[in-house]
Amino acid sequence: MAEAVDVSLSVNGMRHEIRVPAHTTLADALREELALTGTHLGCEHGVCGACTVLVDGRSVRSCLMFAYQADGAEVTTVEGLADAAGGLGPIQQAFADHHGQQCGFCTPGMLISTLELLRETPAPDDAAIREALAGNVCRCTGYRDIIRSVKAAAEALRTAPGAGA
Repeated sequence: MAEAVDVSLSVNGMRHEIRVPAHTTLADALREELALTGTHLGCEHGVCGACTVLVDGRSVRSCLMFAYQADGAEVTTVEGLADAAGGLGPIQQAFADHHGQQCGFCTPGMLISTLELLRETPAPDDAAIREALAGNVCRCTGYRDIIRSVKAAAEALRTAPGAGA
């Protein structure tokens, strides 16, 4: 049996204390220990981007990070993008309104990558959006609607008071 480790982390603003085998990935801890299944597992090699989350404000592939490496960190998952009432937040709404998702499998990683981009670049151009999303693979949309969705999210965040991501 693998050695167990204690991990204390804040996920979407809520503190959690978990005990997991040392080899548990952050993605598995989020999904299995905390029931936050919005973080998807695709390739499990860090290539597809479906498992992207923010750890202390920076995007990481949660399938490549051990849970114990996030000890003491602030983690943001796609569930953390919801508005205060639990409805769609502005980034999620923009993707829904502009058809930035189809099957939805890549969407959590796209949304988290969009959040990171818009925090750093509030009004990105197409090139900046493409670069920011380059690590997220979508096999459905052709990316045109995803780029439109990111632009709409940027506009919504810039113009709506208190709309924060």
